[in-house]
Amino acid sequence: MSDVKGRFRRSLSRWASSADLEAEELRSDTERAGCCMIADAADRDRVELQGNLRTVTLRPRGGVPALEAELYDGSGVITLIWLGRRRIAGVEPGRSVKVVGRIGVQDRVRVMYNPRYELRS
Repeated sequence: MSDVKGRFRRSLSRWASSADLEAEELRSDTERAGCCMIADAADRDRVELQGNLRTVTLRPRGGVPALEAELYDGSGVITLIWLGRRRIAGVEPGRSVKVVGRIGVQDRVRVMYNPRYELRS
């Protein structure tokens, strides 16, 4: 039984280390691009952010289609919402993207509506 616990702990440790490395790499990329970190961006400010899209979902809002994407830069997460869009070519999970827009808060979640975006390689 202790062998199983040991293997589990080693696996968990490797997973945590790789997540930490990914977060550090994303933070470094964001700094090099001259973008603001999500965690440091003030609400209601117009900012330039960069990171990876974790999820992309179609969620209608008030009868209007809305494409939602979760952007992660290693320091925090923000939800990007494009109103009136069912899909955007190239906007998919795992994709690196740079966005410009104003940060807001809706239901205690940080959001950016209709940001300008640039798909990164």
